[in-house]
Order: sequence, then C-alpha cells, then structure tokens
Amino acid sequence: MNIKITGSGSYIPTEIVTNNDFTKHIFLNDDGSPFLLPNEVITEKFYDITGIEERRYASDDLTTSDIATIAARRAIEAANIDAETLDYIIFAHNFGDVKKGAIQADLLPTLATRVKYNLRIKNPSCVCYDMLFGCPGWVEGVIQAQAFIKAGMAKKCLVIGAETLSRVVDMHDRDSMIYSDGAGATVIEATEEEGGILAHETATFTYDEAYYLFFGNSFNKDHDPDVRYIKMHGRKIYEFALSNVPKAMKSCLDKSGIGIDQVKKILIHQANEKMDEAIINRFYKLFGQATPEGIMPMSIHKLGNSSVATVPTLYDLLVKGELENHSLNKGDVIIFASVGAGMNVNAIVYKI
Repeated sequence: MNIKITGSGSYIPTEIVTNNDFTKHIFLNDDGSPFLLPNEVITEKFYDITGIEERRYASDDLTTSDIATIAARRAIEAANIDAETLDYIIFAHNFGDVKKGAIQADLLPTLATRVKYNLRIKNPSCVCYDMLFGCPGWVEGVIQAQAFIKAGMAKKCLVIGAETLSRVVDMHDRDSMIYSDGAGATVIEATEEEGGILAHETATFTYDEAYYLFFGNSFNKDHDPDVRYIKMHGRKIYEFALSNVPKAMKSCLDKSGIGIDQVKKILIHQANEKMDEAIINRFYKLFGQATPEGIMPMSIHKLGNSSVATVPTLYDLLVKGELENHSLNKGDVIIFASVGAGMNVNAIVYKI
C-alpha cells in the first residue's frame, strides 16, 4: 500500500493588488514615526528582496472557508471520488474566517466543519478538524493524513490549506505587502500505485523562536490598541529558516533513500524569493552540489505569500501544467518543504 495525492485543486482570488497600489499608503516604523524614504523607493526595495510584483486578495463576499470549499470541490473532482467516502477533512489555516472589515476571527464552528457543511457531506464518520501550525500547516496535514491511513483509521483524507491574510495585516507596516489570500486542497488516498509519500520530517523550535511571528498592535499609535495584526521579526525568521530548513530537507531525503540527483522539483513555501533561493542553495551545498537550474518553481511573483495555501496551490498549478517552463511526470521525485510560525519546519519526499 502506498499513500498518494490523487487529486488537487486551488482557488486563486480575483482581486489583483500590485506594488503600485501601495504607493499611497502611509508606512510607519514600529514606534509610529514616518519613513523618510518615499513609497516608490520602499516598494522598489520590497520587490528586490521578495520578488513579489503583485498579490491576490479575496473579494469582499468570500471568507477563508468559502475559498477553501472551492479548492476542495476541485480536488475531489480531480480525484474522481465521492465526497461521502472521505474519512477526514483536515483544514490548515491560522486566523479562521475574518469577514471584510471585521476585527474578530470566527472559528465556531471550525472551518473544516464549514467545508464539510458546504460540500453537503452527510456521512458522520467523516471527521473534521482544523490545524493551526503556521505556514507549514498543509504539509503537516498531509503527514497526519498519511498517519491515519497507515494506522488503518482512514482510506481517504481531504487536506486543505487556505487563508485570507489581507484581513489581518497592518496597512501601516511594510510587511503587509508580503501577504495575500488563497486556497489549495488535496485528496490523500491509500493506493496500490507506485510512489507516494516516501519520508517526512517535522520540527518545532520554541526556546528562542516561539514569537518570531506574533499578533501585535498597529504601527499607527492612533489605532485601537485592542485590535491586533500579524507581525514578524523578518531578519530572525530569515536566519532561522536558512539554518534549519535545509537540515530538515536533508534529513527527510536521507530517510527516503532517494539520491539528491533524483529530485526533480522542490516545492517550498512561497515566503520570500531571496530567502527561498538561499534555502535551496544551502540545501544543495549540504550535498556538495550546485543548485540545478529550474529546480524551484515559484508562484510568489504574482500570488504573494498566502501562508498555508502556497504549497498546495503551487502543486496544483504544477501538475496541471499552468507554470511556464515547469512540468511533472509519473515517477518524478519532489520535495515539499515549509517554515513558519511556531517556529515550525517540515518536509516531505514524494514520488509522483
């Protein structure tokens, strides 16, 4: 028995926000003082570092569970299964449903329950739960789905990663330009087909790193101090990721028995182009090799950082041939890898 992704789906929101759209924002330092540089320079430097040209925001009428449902339907259709046969729905997110203009997240009922409701699944044995694991949530959800199937507790699982980060960002913080909205979903099944999940690795670092990402006040000191927004210590995250993600990927690959030369693509969390490039270069350096050209497909340039949605969305675009100059074929070996709030790191070696 092997455990494979038998179907994938994604939802890319329709609202396009370019870097130019931020030129009228009032960006502030964390002490509330204004930046001395004009916004045109700020956005130019931002692009040079992150590679992000534009990002997608969900339309005002949609919530995280809504866009997740769309991605889920597409994954179920691609897998050609009856939704009633799903044993688990695992929904990775971090902030719940946040309606446009709201200041409070809605997690009652869970978002996984809402997706099951939206899909009109009647089967009470289809168990739903949410995963709060930072940006690596979808990867960890796949690892858990594999564990359920290996233990004989499930045959089919739906794993979703979705987020509407545009509704929890401080528009006075330059980092707000990084974040975006999106949803990706996959059906994970036991199958007799060759391939599937070959190895996985997960680690949580908290001793010094727990609060590298956190909820904090707006940089605008006139804003309500009881309303919080996503904040991060970007330099610390960069250094942490560069040190720990390549090690996790190497450990995972070593456990899989697959050689570094057999890896066709690396699908890494779309956090920051320069950081992702540095991680991959460090990973190959651990094997004493140069990074192969085209090994790392990227979606961040046009889609931004949608947290848990970046990896499943990237996978869906890749398998459906929607990423220029990138393709996957039967038998190809890929690595999924992610890093995020927690601080959590994980990786999966997977054979198509």
